[in-house]
Amino acid sequence: MFAYLSKKIAIPGGVKLRCITWNTDQGWIACGGEGALLKVLRLDGTTQKEAAKAAAGGNTLSQNQSLEGHNGAVVCATWNNQFTKLTTSDEAGLIIVWTLYNGQWCEEMINNRNKGVVRDMKWTASGDKICIAYDDGAVIVGSVDGNRLWGKELSMQLSLLQWSPDGRFILFCNTAGECHTYDSSGNAVAKVPMYCNEGYVGSCKMVGIEWYDGSLGFAEQNCPVLALCLDNGRMQLMRHDMDDNAICIDTGIKPGAIKWNHNGSILAVAGHQSTNDDRELWLVQFYNQSGEHLRTLRVPGTGISGIAWEGSGLRLGLAVDSHIFFTSIRHKYLWAYFANTLVYAFTKPERQEHCVVFWGTCSNERYAKYVRRITHITAAEELCLLATKGEKPGEHMLILCNTLGSPVDSKVLEMEPKLLLLTDCYAVAASEEVVYVWQFRNSITRQLASEPAAAAGAAGGSGAAAKLQREGHEKLFHIDNPMAVQTPEQFKASQAGSTADPICAITAHQHLLLVARSSGVVHGFALQGLQPDGQYLLRCRPQRLALNCDGSRLAVIDFNGVMSFMDVTAAGTGKMRGEHWANERKDVWDLCWASDNPELLAVMEKGRMYVLRGTDPEEPVNSSAYLAGFKDLQQPNLPELDMVADYETRSLRDTRALLATGNETDAQAFVGDNAHPRLWRLLADHALGKLDLSTAEKAFVHCRDYHGVQLVKRLAQLGDKNKQQAEVCVYFQRFDEAEELYRRMDRLDLAITLRSRLGDWFKVERLIRESGGDDAALNNAWNKIGQYYSDRQRWAKAAQYYTQARNTNMLVQCFYQLEDFDSLVKLIEVVAEGQPLLAGIGTKLQSVGLCSDAVAAFLKAGDTKAAIDCCVLLHQWDQALQLAHEYNYPQAEGLLQQYAGHLLEKKKYLEAVELYRKAQRHAEAAKLLVDTATQLASQKAPPLCIKKLYVLAALEVEAFRKKALAAAGNDAATAAATMLGTTTLGPGMTRSRATTAMPAQTAAAAQ
Repeated sequence: MFAYLSKKIAIPGGVKLRCITWNTDQGWIACGGEGALLKVLRLDGTTQKEAAKAAAGGNTLSQNQSLEGHNGAVVCATWNNQFTKLTTSDEAGLIIVWTLYNGQWCEEMINNRNKGVVRDMKWTASGDKICIAYDDGAVIVGSVDGNRLWGKELSMQLSLLQWSPDGRFILFCNTAGECHTYDSSGNAVAKVPMYCNEGYVGSCKMVGIEWYDGSLGFAEQNCPVLALCLDNGRMQLMRHDMDDNAICIDTGIKPGAIKWNHNGSILAVAGHQSTNDDRELWLVQFYNQSGEHLRTLRVPGTGISGIAWEGSGLRLGLAVDSHIFFTSIRHKYLWAYFANTLVYAFTKPERQEHCVVFWGTCSNERYAKYVRRITHITAAEELCLLATKGEKPGEHMLILCNTLGSPVDSKVLEMEPKLLLLTDCYAVAASEEVVYVWQFRNSITRQLASEPAAAAGAAGGSGAAAKLQREGHEKLFHIDNPMAVQTPEQFKASQAGSTADPICAITAHQHLLLVARSSGVVHGFALQGLQPDGQYLLRCRPQRLALNCDGSRLAVIDFNGVMSFMDVTAAGTGKMRGEHWANERKDVWDLCWASDNPELLAVMEKGRMYVLRGTDPEEPVNSSAYLAGFKDLQQPNLPELDMVADYETRSLRDTRALLATGNETDAQAFVGDNAHPRLWRLLADHALGKLDLSTAEKAFVHCRDYHGVQLVKRLAQLGDKNKQQAEVCVYFQRFDEAEELYRRMDRLDLAITLRSRLGDWFKVERLIRESGGDDAALNNAWNKIGQYYSDRQRWAKAAQYYTQARNTNMLVQCFYQLEDFDSLVKLIEVVAEGQPLLAGIGTKLQSVGLCSDAVAAFLKAGDTKAAIDCCVLLHQWDQALQLAHEYNYPQAEGLLQQYAGHLLEKKKYLEAVELYRKAQRHAEAAKLLVDTATQLASQKAPPLCIKKLYVLAALEVEAFRKKALAAAGNDAATAAATMLGTTTLGPGMTRSRATTAMPAQTAAAAQ
């Protein structure tokens, strides 16, 4: 993060301020001071979007109201954000509650205990209760409507108080530096242990207590939210008031006030240091939720009496003497920009994971992923790299993702990556003492791996190169011993220790890696093999490094926000290479080198953006954006997470102005003097618009645009000005203008060709109808439109166009997705017999259980086996056996026995009986029913159940007898007719003889 003073408001009369507070919801600022001073101010930028713009400069005071009612110095003020109330107290003990009425603040309630001075007042997070602490130990808790809930006299001198986030407990701090916990009814609970003050000899008092309520989520899971600070400079961060694993910090200053920001990720500590000449330097130190020091801001003046955060967390208000200073904060967000995609991460109050959004800025499509415990995001080329904490202690992960958020590759680390960067084929992570380099598989290495991997093995090699192309490789080394490059397995065994000179910044360019240490020494390494490649010496402690596009110049931002440059190619002195230039720029918090010009650099200084050509700046642009890239003389900037803005450099703006005035000669001369591919492309586009083909060709040659040169040659061959103008419109993607030109030329065929190349098939259909085109082209357009709707899962619209195009194959898919099985069955009649499409229809009908229709489709397709398999799968055994006998398919009997055996093995006897009945195997069904009844009888089952089973068995025997007699009768009738040769007899006589033969067959069957 970065912080700088951006605005100052003077209090009239030089009245010294005593307190300041900021309404986080509506942006009101209340400040109190000597002489009963109480003012309520409001700045432009009450919302986060407005605050981001106001932070760039130009924010004005929109309201300034002085409130009268106090008689002494106002020493305490607090906001009730939920009910829009302001509560203030002066040194005489008078308490006034102010409310907003018709845009003005006015008195609502007054209370004066006439005894003691109010030391602190705090509302609960819900705003329904207020607690007031007096210096003599008196405590009063009241409601928002002014009723007193309870009061109590504590046996200590109070100095501060703080509600717990849920309002169940109150923490009271006394002048002896102790903190006690009471419940919401005033009963003592426990004493908060002050681990940070252990071993300290001497008196101290509590100067700050802050408990973040978690209303906007947490920076990370189970992070500290309670901060306690003593006037001796010692501070501790706790997860709750009884946390025995507190983080202890020695701030190195004499604090006066502390305050959490809007989401509990940054804690501001204001205080002073004493110099050797007994002067006091007033500072604001910033710490994150883990207690790591982020930044120190020096504040002019003789004392800071109060601090207050804005609701968006982008500004911090300081009460300094008789002024209000405003500090702008530039947070280190989790974000990156690559391949026209913005990836950013944020937390939600209701979830523990980070929500990582991949936003395609061109397509405006967003893909959200939820990732646990993410710590860093960086990107390059077509990939981004996420660093997360693992589930095991000390374990971290690196995840490569594409523009859709899909993981491409990942690695597990046993070191904490403090710094992270990504190149086109290398990922570099660094802790304070270890550097990790991972050569991952990019699109080029994947292509190489797919081609000669087999050839490497055939050549008799070990296959190490092929393995490297498949998996990439990992290397680590300790910064104190850079020659000992090891694999993760080897490094794990070495157990390298810490270093006295930690790593503080890294950067890389193509094949060069630079690692900077706190002492200012920069180590150079070749990325391929990690061989040392010289050392450089900086005169500062770097915080950020950046190499330009050709690796000749290094930009450095130190911990104080001062930017300087180093010439990497200079010889240097002694063992150190390079030359650190004397040019410096202050208050720089972001920078970005141009990717196509080593002389251009974009930097952010406070609320302005400068473009440096060498070391010479162009005129600044007011902006508080984050730099995402610099190419073609334009910088994509991110003012906030849902907005991207492009800024042009001065040379690009001047060229546009010259071309706009029609002075082409001066424009060509200016572009020649400030040669850049983007300027030549701009000149070429302007010349094409004027159909000045010679100038356009010359400009395309200068910017090395081969396709542009071919376009100019093609335009020269056309001859017709209208055709040339239409082609130019197509080049500039003004397709509607090109179509209109073709219409004027009465060349709808060219318009149809244009729209077909663009894939705009809706307009192709319309143009074909207007021109009376052929049916083949119209059918093709209908098919393409149907494909457009089917790709978007709009199956009803797709079926409409596929029906017009008579595309039966796609209609099958559409009807299946729409679950319109009646229409799908009707297609069986449309498709010719023997077509493979019938088998697909049968498969789809089989998947939804429509056995008879599926069998009809399979039989029409000529696939008898598939029809029988369908019956077996859907347990239509009678139909399966019928088809098997009809088409002489003997395997059906084996399938029946196999399935029956499976049911008997699972002891599903009744299901087996039902299977035999459907397959007309009555004898097997009867036998199984008798066995089941016998088994139940031995188990003393109910007699009625056993009786029913025997009756069912008898019915199956009767069915078997009838089937056997019918079969025997048919065989006898057929044999008699053959012997007598009565093939010409009528139906009646044949039926009579068959009936006469039945008794004999029945008797034989009975015997």
